[in-house]
Parts: sequence; C-alpha cells; structure tokens
Amino acid sequence: MTALAGKVAIVTGAAGGLGRASALLMAERGAAVLCVDRAPEVIDTVGLIAARGGRADAVQTDCATDKGVAAMVAQAVRDFGRLDILHANAGVSGPLEPGLDEDATIFAEVLRVNLIGPWLAIRAALPHLGRGGAIIVTASVAGVRAGAGSVAYSASKAGLISVVQTTAQVLAGTGVRINAVAPGLVETAMTQPLFDAARARGREGRIGQLNPARRAGEPSEVAEAVAFLASDAASYITGQVLVVDGGLSSSLPFAPRPAGR
Repeated sequence: MTALAGKVAIVTGAAGGLGRASALLMAERGAAVLCVDRAPEVIDTVGLIAARGGRADAVQTDCATDKGVAAMVAQAVRDFGRLDILHANAGVSGPLEPGLDEDATIFAEVLRVNLIGPWLAIRAALPHLGRGGAIIVTASVAGVRAGAGSVAYSASKAGLISVVQTTAQVLAGTGVRINAVAPGLVETAMTQPLFDAARARGREGRIGQLNPARRAGEPSEVAEAVAFLASDAASYITGQVLVVDGGLSSSLPFAPRPAGR
C-alpha cells in the first residue's frame, strides 16, 4: 500500500510506543518521515525504517519548546523538500493515579509537554502545510472520560481535544485538516508499570477486561488510525476525535453478565 507516497511527515515522540509505530507505518506506506524525540532511541526508529527500505531522518530535541519545533520543521523541509503531515504524538504520563495532591510543578510539566508542545508544533508546521496537509495529535480516552488517568494527564488531553476542535475552525477554507486519535489501554513504555503490576499479581488475564474487545490494544492498531487520518482517504474529516479503545468509552460503567445468561 502506498497511500502516503510522495508525502513528508513529522512524528514526535517517535523513540518508541505509538510514535514509533506510526512512523514505521507511514514510511511503509510511502512517506518520508522525520522522527523526533528527546530520547536517543529515536535513532533506532530511523534504523528500523531504513532496514525496511523507507526514508527517514531523526532530530533529538525537546519538541515542547519553540526552539525544538523550529528545528524539526526546518530539518524536515531541508531533508525532504516539503511538509505534508504532522503527527504531534509526544507526551508524558505524570502520576498514574488520580488525586488532589499532584505536585504543581509536575502538573505544569505534563501540560507543557502534552498540551503546549503539540500547539507549538502545529504553529510551526502550518506555514509549510498546503492544501491537503494533515495534522494528527495523540489525545487519549482520559481526555474524553474520567477514570483513565491522573487529573493533570486527563486535563492535558481534554485540552488537546479542544485545541483540535478550535483549530479546525481557524483553518476553515485552507484545505489543512486537523484531527486527534484517542487511544485507550495500549501497552507502551508509558503504561508499562500497569501491565507489569498486573502480571506480577497473576492478573494478566484481566488486562482490558472492561473493554468490549476484552484485551489491550497494540501500538500498531493506533498507528492504523493515524495513517488513515493522514491520508487523502480522510479528506472530508477534520476537527474530530477518533477513539481507538476497544469500545471502552462506548458505555457507562456497569457489571456485565456472562454471555448466555
């Protein structure tokens, strides 16, 4: 499949997890990809793309700063000649449990990385995105419903959804689209402690038990949603949130009966 052939994409938070999966899939579908992260493992993502015959380069920087986003956009244009897609994916979790005792400094850092960072990236990329350009941000089900993250994390993702909706209106008539994906429970470095704790207690079989899908998701499944929103197949979709959560957010909490009863 070459749905993204000839396009140039920037993926932030590309050192692993959802960002790496999105970078790999967009490269597989024909895009040249600039992988961005402050972690050195972003170089490994480029190596994986190159090993599969794709085109990629890397920038190791903090993409929640004006300097960082300016550097990544400049390098994408310099290396590949244009910019068509921005996947603003970089994020941090902060505390894993909700509570009212979150440290204000940590709260501010979560907002800086998860909310201000994508906005800075959007602002830096927009002058280079022509008609048909696509912006995808990584939100979360925690930004849609309570109960999936801490106050800081949930607030940052809810704010990000608002940024998507509001920016879509600002971009009216430009031909540039902006959407969000909202993953549910997916095993990444960010959620690894939850998975490890469940396995240590012998409760691995209960992971994802609240989802109609009855399992956790894979980064590659979220990447499919990102690649779709980045493609021309999604040309009439903007200002939307595509939830990828195995059905978790489709219902209010209830105690399901076993099948057949």
